[in-house]
Amino acid sequence: MCNACLIENVRREAISRRSFFARSAAAGAAAITAGAMAAKPALAQSSGQVVDLTWTLDPEFPTFDGMPGIMFESDKDYEADGYKIWKVTFFEHSGTHIDAPAHFAPDTNTVDMLPPESLMCPLCIIDLKAKAAEDPNAMVEPEDIEAFVSANGEIPEGACVAMNSGWADKMGDASYRNDGEGNFAFPGFAKSATDMLLDMGVASIGVDTLSLDPGNSADFAVHYSWLPAGRYGIENLANLDQLPATGATLFVGAPKHAGGTGGPARVMAVV
Repeated sequence: MCNACLIENVRREAISRRSFFARSAAAGAAAITAGAMAAKPALAQSSGQVVDLTWTLDPEFPTFDGMPGIMFESDKDYEADGYKIWKVTFFEHSGTHIDAPAHFAPDTNTVDMLPPESLMCPLCIIDLKAKAAEDPNAMVEPEDIEAFVSANGEIPEGACVAMNSGWADKMGDASYRNDGEGNFAFPGFAKSATDMLLDMGVASIGVDTLSLDPGNSADFAVHYSWLPAGRYGIENLANLDQLPATGATLFVGAPKHAGGTGGPARVMAVV
């Protein structure tokens, strides 16, 4: 079956299950509130170390479609006007950015509608570097979540679960986006894993790659299930190696433009 047909089938299934997702979104809101409450004691016990998880966005930053994600045009200049202003044009899904539910599902939360409580939450990091070294399209799978829980304890409700595949080391090289034959190749989440995280009350997922789905995905199954369920994602995270597997609190400086499907974000963690 062609990729377009697969995607269309998944899209139809997502729409037909909208009532289910609405119920899931309501449950997710409760989980998000619980996550926000969990963040407060974590902050009280923190050392105050701040780790920036955000890449600088410039026209050379890799994007999914290969087009520049941001463009600058001088509007005011020091010499002529006495001060400086840039006119900035950017695509929402560029750089370190948010995927809001509305990115893949109509009638769901746009980026300006994300509950602020969901943007400050416990951070859990699953180390996928060994698998990704063997397979550029490796996925976080249920067994990886089970191993994480066995080693680190339960994942708090309302948490963000991030994948650290080591892909940040490839930034600036073509292999961050493609394999040697020009095909998309980067790690992501498996739908079976994100379905498990939904049941656990996780509020968001994050990746250090271009997409929540692996590069060789033909159907964007994670996008079409996770986002319509009222959750959000973060793509192109940086510096995850500087954080422990648990114990950090995530702060997501999400954009707040009306009707947005996502957008570049300043993402930081406090340890």
